[in-house]
Amino acid sequence: MSTGTIILIVVAALVIFIISIYNNLVNLRNRRENAFADIDVQLKQRHDLIPQLVNAVKGYMKHEEGVLTKITEARTKAMQAGTIDGKIAAENQLTQALSGLKVAVEAYPDLKASNNFLQLQEELSDIENKLAAVRRFFNSATRELNTAIEKFPNVLFAGMFGFRRQNSFELGDDRASYDKAPDVKF
Repeated sequence: MSTGTIILIVVAALVIFIISIYNNLVNLRNRRENAFADIDVQLKQRHDLIPQLVNAVKGYMKHEEGVLTKITEARTKAMQAGTIDGKIAAENQLTQALSGLKVAVEAYPDLKASNNFLQLQEELSDIENKLAAVRRFFNSATRELNTAIEKFPNVLFAGMFGFRRQNSFELGDDRASYDKAPDVKF
């Protein structure tokens, strides 16, 4: 074999190797985006449920308008967020606002006994459980992508191809309280 043929074989192998790295990173990025699409479905259901919950509560909670306003504003921000990171931040604010509602509801025994409110609470609890599951899947896909980006030799090429470390869907400071399923007590 001539030197030119050997060089050509080495270059071809290197190109195939780089293409393989790129394709793997694209696959992992797409898996992460698909996982967030699953989160989006659950978030849309959550966003659709919130106005019903707020309307059910309004009649009982005349003095708690601030809580309802925060929920409505947080929902609007969450629905308008355009990027994955923006949605994560907005959803964390909405989750905190909904926590404020749970605390405020404790002062209204008639509301807690309302069938409409009970049904909405159960639906919200179900959505929150589904969100927790799809969030775990999203975080797993994000971890796989980040690991692939940081591994050698991928790290040599990932930056050139525009791949950067991605954020997980973390719950921030309130993580411990959200690691368990929502508790609906009346």
